[in-house]
Amino acid sequence: MTASTVLVAGATGDLGRRVVRELLRQPGTLVRVLTRPGSGKAHAIFGGQERVEVHEANYTDRPALVAALAGVDAVVSAVSGARPVIVDVQRALLAAAVEAGVARFIPSDYSADYRRITPGSNRNFELRREFAGELDAAPLRVTSVLNGAFSDMLTGQAPMILFSRHRVLYWSAPDQILDFTTKDDVARVVALVALDGDAPRVVEVAGDRVSARTIAQTMTELTGTTFSPQWAGTTGTLLAMSKIGRRLSKDKGEAFPAWQGMQYFVSMFSGEAELRHVDNDRYGPQPWTSVRDVLEAHLLESGPAR
Repeated sequence: MTASTVLVAGATGDLGRRVVRELLRQPGTLVRVLTRPGSGKAHAIFGGQERVEVHEANYTDRPALVAALAGVDAVVSAVSGARPVIVDVQRALLAAAVEAGVARFIPSDYSADYRRITPGSNRNFELRREFAGELDAAPLRVTSVLNGAFSDMLTGQAPMILFSRHRVLYWSAPDQILDFTTKDDVARVVALVALDGDAPRVVEVAGDRVSARTIAQTMTELTGTTFSPQWAGTTGTLLAMSKIGRRLSKDKGEAFPAWQGMQYFVSMFSGEAELRHVDNDRYGPQPWTSVRDVLEAHLLESGPAR
């Protein structure tokens, strides 16, 4: 790995900030933060930081984008959203990167393996798969980071653990392997990939690989109260429910509506999105955060489950 200039799109978001932080931990690395003109958020967060430059450009302004990317070695996309972002914004960013002569591009995947999912079963994954086709045709080196689901979701956004009822939900199979990685661990890997000129097309990592049954065992050990796996139906039933929810949804463009969360569970518990080639040692020994670590920290902060 050598000193590089890395541009981060979506740097003011949750994951983007973490990626910038990890890049700055690499000696000599220069970071460019891309922000829309007139938005003061990036300047407020990164203004005055050593080795960080803030560049303004609209994604619809091709010349401005190309200028912002001039001299950049790698682009890290950490943008988040539905089609207007995952496809349209990243398409503009990719085209500008090619024109500016950028060598490497890391798309905003950061997910389970979307490549084998059944068509119609997960909108957000299908958007990533659609954009992947354009990435594969582009004349630059692309690396997608696949990490399963964010471990942080287990303590709130993903209603899998029913803390007050002492249950852990599962669909179809309680022993299906589920891949989880914390945002901090993902950000570290993304920074290392951005500086790795030999990174392959896909880098798969998993901070932990668990099942609904082992999560229940972990919660039992941490709380001293018995947590049990609870069958919530089949993945087929859950998929049907998600399609109904999508049909009735008022905001079709929302990135993470409830029905999309159902689709994530369908992809995970069906086994279609399970990571098959995890390589946690690609960059040497790393301090991976386990699901147990995440749950223990949550319980210490919120108090014991009752």
